[in-house]
Amino acid sequence: MLYWLHETLQINLLGYITIRAGVAFFLALLFTLFLMPVFIRWAQRTSSHQPINNWAPDRHQSKAKTPTMGGIVFIGATIIASLLTIKFSNFFALGAIGTLVLFALIGFQDDYAKIRKNENLAGLKARTKLALQVGSALLVAAFLYAFVDFNTDLYLPFVKTAVVDMGIFALVLWVLVIVSTSNAVNLTDGLDGLATVPSIAALTSFSIIIYITGNAKLSAYLLMPNFDIGEVVIVSAALIGALSGFLWYNCHPAEVFMGDSGSLTIGAFLGYLAIISKSEILLILIGSIFVIETLSVILQVGSFKLRKKRVFLMAPIHHHFEMKNWAENKIIVRFWIIAILSNLMALITLKIR
Repeated sequence: MLYWLHETLQINLLGYITIRAGVAFFLALLFTLFLMPVFIRWAQRTSSHQPINNWAPDRHQSKAKTPTMGGIVFIGATIIASLLTIKFSNFFALGAIGTLVLFALIGFQDDYAKIRKNENLAGLKARTKLALQVGSALLVAAFLYAFVDFNTDLYLPFVKTAVVDMGIFALVLWVLVIVSTSNAVNLTDGLDGLATVPSIAALTSFSIIIYITGNAKLSAYLLMPNFDIGEVVIVSAALIGALSGFLWYNCHPAEVFMGDSGSLTIGAFLGYLAIISKSEILLILIGSIFVIETLSVILQVGSFKLRKKRVFLMAPIHHHFEMKNWAENKIIVRFWIIAILSNLMALITLKIR
């Protein structure tokens, strides 16, 4: 709508991506702040609360009545704010919104099944969930490959030019990036606000990278690839605003959890941002907390299967520190600090080429 006003009424200010990104941020923030209390009251009336895994540390049992599926609210706020501010002729922005919709639907199905059966492990079957994720990621990857003016080159940090043209094999990498990041954020979402701030940090980094990549002068100065992806900054800014509003209710002690409808969607969206900004490898640093959490699970499962011994007291790793009697707030804030520092390091690499 804002871009239409720019074209129709010749309001030049509304043609700037930065202005519309700012508007999208505050719209999503306000939508989330206003709608989340309404959702929380509805969830409490209908007993739409978070079933706690029996294997989780004992202190988690006190969270059994906390409403879940808050991701539907902030993802919905993101989509509405984005639709009000983006330029609809930009396929990259439409792909971003499509990614949000597809993975929010998967997460909603999983959350709803858990709530209906009142069992943490009673959501979608693992194979079904993975198949839906791969199918949705393949749709997004095929959209980029077939319908958007987008190349299949692979870039590495610190290297000025592309190292290889992946061709059709880019689809494999893109699907892997989206699905793995989606599940990584999902694994991280185990403590109050733990996944929220690292997600905001990662989205901020990608917003900066995408703005540079979408700007011919800036991308040329920093020796980065150039694509018409600047409009995606608006969608990313909207999600940052929505997550900021969600954090108001999700910080310890949480009044609501994001559920799979939030965590799976955030992760998939981060994967999409990494792909279009040619930062698939840099995603490892930008999403360091998500990588650490995922590796802790892989190490734990692998060690137990091969050696019948555990590496950690419990995985993902945030549960390990809980078992060591760290205060929940201490774990959360320290993970936030690591996430922010790793994102600052990732941004520094942009100049070192």
